[in-house]
Amino acid sequence: MHELGIIVHISKTLTEVAKENQISKIGAVTLEVGEVSGIVPDFLTDCWSYYRKKNVLIEEAELKIDTLPAVTLCEACDKTYPTVKHGKQCPFCKGYQTYLITGDECNIKEIEAC
Repeated sequence: MHELGIIVHISKTLTEVAKENQISKIGAVTLEVGEVSGIVPDFLTDCWSYYRKKNVLIEEAELKIDTLPAVTLCEACDKTYPTVKHGKQCPFCKGYQTYLITGDECNIKEIEAC
């Protein structure tokens, strides 16, 4: 379960941001998680519930997750398409000259201070 490691890293980042901005309490954190990132949102939420109790800064903070769709670009026909539905093969030209342009990320989108 790599979700706990992600939460630990996010907690450290939040601590740094709070220190830089003189924030003593965080009320909520919104993450952007790509649908093919390999992160299981339910596991991430469970890890957040466990780990936030170890950091006074986030102990009462809510975790919000925005799922980003996976989108692939075909270099052969220059069109984009939903990755999960079609995989690596372009549904337009049937080519395989494709690459993922979004959907595998995990970013802190927003931090709400109390």
